[in-house]
Amino acid sequence: MNKAVRLTTAALCAAVGALVVAMVLGGAATPRIIPGLPDEGTLTRWMLPLSKLGMDVSGVLTVGLLAAAAAFLPNDKGLLGKQAQGYVKAASWSALAWAAAAAVALVFSLSETLGAPVGEILAGNELTSYASQVPQGIALTLVVLFAVAIALFARGAITAGAAGGLLVFALVTLLPPALTGHSSSSPNHGLATTSVAMHLLFLALWVGGLGVVCVHALRGQPLLDVAAARFSRMALWCFVGVGVSGLAATLSRLTSPADLFTTNYGLLLLAKMIAFAVLGFFGWRHRGRTLSRLSAGEPHAFLRLALGEVVLMGATIGLAVALSRTSPPPVDTPVDRAFELLGYLVPPPLTVGNLLTLWWFDLFFAVVAAVLAGLYGAGVVRLARRGDRWPAGRTASWFIGVVILVLCTQSGVARYAPVLFSVHMTEHMVLSMLVPILLVLGAPVTLALRALKPAARRGDRGPREWVTVILHSRVVKFYSHPAIATALFVGSTFALYFTPLFAAAMEEHLGHIAMTVHFLVSGSLFFWVIIGVDPAPHKLPYAGRLLLLMVTMPFHAFFGIALMSMGTVLASGYYDQLGRTWGASSLADQQTGGAIAWAFGEIPTLIVLLALGFQWWRDDERVARRADRRADAAAAKSGGTGDAELDAYNEYLAKLNRRDTAT
Repeated sequence: MNKAVRLTTAALCAAVGALVVAMVLGGAATPRIIPGLPDEGTLTRWMLPLSKLGMDVSGVLTVGLLAAAAAFLPNDKGLLGKQAQGYVKAASWSALAWAAAAAVALVFSLSETLGAPVGEILAGNELTSYASQVPQGIALTLVVLFAVAIALFARGAITAGAAGGLLVFALVTLLPPALTGHSSSSPNHGLATTSVAMHLLFLALWVGGLGVVCVHALRGQPLLDVAAARFSRMALWCFVGVGVSGLAATLSRLTSPADLFTTNYGLLLLAKMIAFAVLGFFGWRHRGRTLSRLSAGEPHAFLRLALGEVVLMGATIGLAVALSRTSPPPVDTPVDRAFELLGYLVPPPLTVGNLLTLWWFDLFFAVVAAVLAGLYGAGVVRLARRGDRWPAGRTASWFIGVVILVLCTQSGVARYAPVLFSVHMTEHMVLSMLVPILLVLGAPVTLALRALKPAARRGDRGPREWVTVILHSRVVKFYSHPAIATALFVGSTFALYFTPLFAAAMEEHLGHIAMTVHFLVSGSLFFWVIIGVDPAPHKLPYAGRLLLLMVTMPFHAFFGIALMSMGTVLASGYYDQLGRTWGASSLADQQTGGAIAWAFGEIPTLIVLLALGFQWWRDDERVARRADRRADAAAAKSGGTGDAELDAYNEYLAKLNRRDTAT
């Protein structure tokens, strides 16, 4: 245990040392103070980054401990082993440290915001207002609350499912401070916020996972080879994710490659890139050499490389905190409210050519589309190599759905959707009523269950077992119930557009992402109930599915008619800020959007009816063949033919023959 303490101390010292050096060299430690202007003081200048470093380290450690318990170590039919339960208990303490560091950061963040020493801040009552009204204060308050909740729930977690749920909760808790920092003020704030969020999530899993695996090795715990191999597979994807998101974040903050060498921000970023490359080399050595030696019973071969990697990761975290305290290079942006809201100027008048050429890169949905296409394609390839057949129609349906998703989120449609309500409504209808149909008909869950291998250890949970557990979980059972899925599909549309939620979602990039994800998920749940090929907790008879479809689809027509009849503009404050000078008025464009919503339902309804009719016919055929097989089996036992009428006729002829013989 002393070795584990020494490793933790070394990593913390590396993180603090890197933070101090980077702040001094980057100028954050000695800013220019103008006489007469407020100054928060030296204490705040150092304690704020140190408290944020404490937040990051404790948050990463919490993620690593929960990942080790839920995924790295085997479990027995969902129950955590002794070592895994110990890591969950340790996560409760690290989560408390996380909450405490966030509370300290909240106080010093207010001191920096007001430009007043901490003593004056604590004497007043501004802290409550800052924690509940200012975005940065709200973000830190959420971290405090969420981390305390993780600490409490972790005390009683004894199943892999509970540990996995806490892991997801911990990853969510990492996000609020990152999304209210420099990224939110970037000119391309959509790309900046998405890339920073992805960067943080992948980095937390990578750094936290390796740290816990090293502690596991230093303590001499069993199953080190299993934990290290599972972490290595995850680390490869984390390395790719950190690289892609880091590149996107760099592009969103720097105006030219020269900024890497001529600005303090760029030099710190360059140092992070070098550390990232070295960590990639360590990972390559792990996969190529040390894992095989570890399996052969040589844990020291793994530790010699991993310990240095953990220390370097600690230094990288310190660099990241210092980077967040360093001002990025100034960017000349137009003084335009539309540019502030959209990240680009209002596009030219809408034409088919502009829709096809004015593409707008959205990192989040680009990653979603790449993951959907990549995982599905890998599953089909694995089945083909195994000699199993997978219907070409399902594959075509899935990839057509992915292509349409890309067109809606990356092409000119994505650029015009925040500007014109009619284009937004077209995007909404396609993402909620067309793309989900194609994805559901692709049967991804069935493909996953056939392509994934069972866990190597009996009773353990691998990817295939996790798919089954999630499919039969209470959450999925609840949301996939026909009544709930229908209510979400129909009711959420009215709740979104006829409440202030729509205006709030349009003004924030994250709100737009959440809105689009909701369209996809709610549509997929509904059409899974209607025409889903995959196994589902609730199965309606085909007549019930047809009735549900006929009852539900008219609501979209009613929604379109309501939009066409309105005399006021939805989210008028948002659209007025854009200052669009071409095209129809906002009210006329909104009425066009209502007409699109009213008419669009015919297309998906026809597709669903065709798919439902084909599935019904195929099911009747299967039932008939099954009945024939049972009849044939019963007839074989009794000496009949399996055809009741033919057997009766044969019996009649036999009776006549016996009568003739008797006479």
